[in-house]
Amino acid sequence: MNIAESERMRAMLAGEHDLVVVNSCAVTAEALSQTRKAIRRARREHPAARLVVTGCAAEIDRAAIGAMAEVDGLVANAAKLDPRSWNVPLEAPPIAPARTRAFIAVQNGCDHACTFCIIPQGRGASRSLTVPQVLGEIEAHLAAGTQEVVLSGVDLTSWGHDLPNAPRLGALVVAILAAFPALPRLRLSSVDGIEIDPLLFDLLAGEARVMPHLHLSLQHGADLILKRMKRRHSRADAVGLVARLKALRPEIAIGADLIAGFPTEDAGHHAANLAIIDELDIVHAHIFPYSPRPGTPAARMPQVAREVVKARAADLRARAAERRAAWLAGLVGETLPVLAERGGTGYAPNYALVALPSGSAPGTIIDVTPSGLREGLLV
Repeated sequence: MNIAESERMRAMLAGEHDLVVVNSCAVTAEALSQTRKAIRRARREHPAARLVVTGCAAEIDRAAIGAMAEVDGLVANAAKLDPRSWNVPLEAPPIAPARTRAFIAVQNGCDHACTFCIIPQGRGASRSLTVPQVLGEIEAHLAAGTQEVVLSGVDLTSWGHDLPNAPRLGALVVAILAAFPALPRLRLSSVDGIEIDPLLFDLLAGEARVMPHLHLSLQHGADLILKRMKRRHSRADAVGLVARLKALRPEIAIGADLIAGFPTEDAGHHAANLAIIDELDIVHAHIFPYSPRPGTPAARMPQVAREVVKARAADLRARAAERRAAWLAGLVGETLPVLAERGGTGYAPNYALVALPSGSAPGTIIDVTPSGLREGLLV
């Protein structure tokens, strides 16, 4: 999501000189800390530039960010893609220069109220691009040579609920595939499994151009913690979804976000969190140690000691690393169509990172048969 937005701002502001924009994040306390570090680093590297901060941290922690000596101005999160906010022409380029993969933010904001999450305060209510708007953005990227489109959003699977007749995300994917038959690869970013509509499920299970890679906004493996998080799915919902998909498309790679040390989490809850990695065969895990966000209900719940949170996060990362290593080892010797990136690596359809033959041109899809594994990279 932030890549999509940052690239649009980069294109929109291409004619501006001596301007630095920090597109900030506030999803965790660590993200907010990294935002402050990025602001200070940008000022050191560009002492004479005008430095403007936008994004979620600039919205949620507006007074503190605005008071930083390095900051010259703030732009509201909701207005950051509006040329008028930057005093640039309205006809400024709407998309970024060509990239290997095109990140298309089809949805923004969130209508849910997860007890740990501050993001609705930073991004507002859920809102969707229309199908013609999405197709227009994709068309421009394809004209620039993009081989893969990645649909992104704050709550991607809620796309369409605010549009006439409330279409579901599956309908958007069908429209994209029909409009661009030459598009070889379409990928989804993080999705809420409980919101996957029947048409989208069928596409994930059987459409070759939809990549076999599903990243779930899972958050935890224990039902009581999911309830206290105010998530809308149970452990059984996630297990059933993945089982049905793998029965139809065994090669699908599962990713997930998991939070360690949520308030009231005990040893049994942590054990369930560890076990869900193996039960769902999670090979792309994003592990977050819980950090209280002021203004959220979870910040007022009984907290787990910080050293315990860190230790449990380390446990989850170790378990996830074991699972990922075993998965990657199973791909050795298999021929994979890899979309070449810059830097000598690229991604297979299942999002495994693969080393490329020397001289591979970025943006091309190359068949690679890895013969080994080195530091998490198929070689």
